[in-house]
Amino acid sequence: MRIETEVKLDFKDVLIRPKRSTLKSRSEVVLERTYKFKNGNSWTGVPIISANMDTTGTFETADVLSQHEMLTAASKHYTASDWKTLSPEVQNYMAISSGTSDDDFERLRECVQTASFCSFICLDVANGYSEHFVEYVRRVRKEFPNHNIIAGNVVTGEMVEELILSGADIVKVGIGPGSVCTTRRQTGVGYPQLSAVIECADSAHGLGGHIVSDGGCSVPGDIAKAFGAGADFVMLGGMLAGHDESGGEVIEENGRIYKLFYGMSSETAMVKHSGQVAEYRSSEGKTVKVPYRGPIKATVLDLLGGLRSACTYVGASQLKELSKRTTFIRVSQQLNSVFSSNEIPSAPRPTANVS
Repeated sequence: MRIETEVKLDFKDVLIRPKRSTLKSRSEVVLERTYKFKNGNSWTGVPIISANMDTTGTFETADVLSQHEMLTAASKHYTASDWKTLSPEVQNYMAISSGTSDDDFERLRECVQTASFCSFICLDVANGYSEHFVEYVRRVRKEFPNHNIIAGNVVTGEMVEELILSGADIVKVGIGPGSVCTTRRQTGVGYPQLSAVIECADSAHGLGGHIVSDGGCSVPGDIAKAFGAGADFVMLGGMLAGHDESGGEVIEENGRIYKLFYGMSSETAMVKHSGQVAEYRSSEGKTVKVPYRGPIKATVLDLLGGLRSACTYVGASQLKELSKRTTFIRVSQQLNSVFSSNEIPSAPRPTANVS
């Protein structure tokens, strides 16, 4: 047993200090970035990803996000026949997700063959520290040498390096920060997200790799903090839940409309896809009712506007400059509670057709 005493921080523990700026308007800020990955591919777009959950990694969400050059990691439960319905323009801004079983690998192969315009593969497990997962990343890299591989989740620099050396182009960083994730409560395992991003980005960039901050963002300012901390991509779940394009059952209570949002390790997800929670494990996610929020486009514009505004406050004319111009200041415990980063935003809109 050992104890690390160095302070580790979450998004709620800091604010970004403003700096002089020559920008006259938020409209001058360029959010598109171009990345070159270790496999030789390049990609240009806005590096925000809708999480590969049943309720956010939907084709309907991808259709809207692709219009803003944003990515969607599709739920791994879509089949190859499902992918046939998507246009090449939408596929260009999507990732095919996969678990690590042999059946998952066969489904991944079929989906890759069908979605020929999709260049991203997202390998997703709750615990990216297992030797089995590392071997699976190597297997996928060997099978698909020309695809951009996103792999995770981990929260420490040495494991980021291991996954990049095993073939990952982008490593997902985050254990437990998501609004419907209960891993920290159920297992006691986790890492404050801001510190995880800072440390993992440093490790990845030293090897020519990239990271995506996955979880913990509940307001646009958290997205800016993640990019300021060195994240190359930011993955969102709860912020994109509850919309027309989101998955999840529609519920009406006391004249208000809600949509279900649940973690992929929750009892809801395991019963839906496996019939039950296996006896050897417990649920590490929860199911919540998110107030209905209407079309997702309004939320997308809001978070992109917030990110542009953050850039203007520090004088970053391009998103890629944000991390170089970011100085974090720690906030007091009293202010800390105001910026709680583990809550789903509640912004109900007038009732609309959600059939």
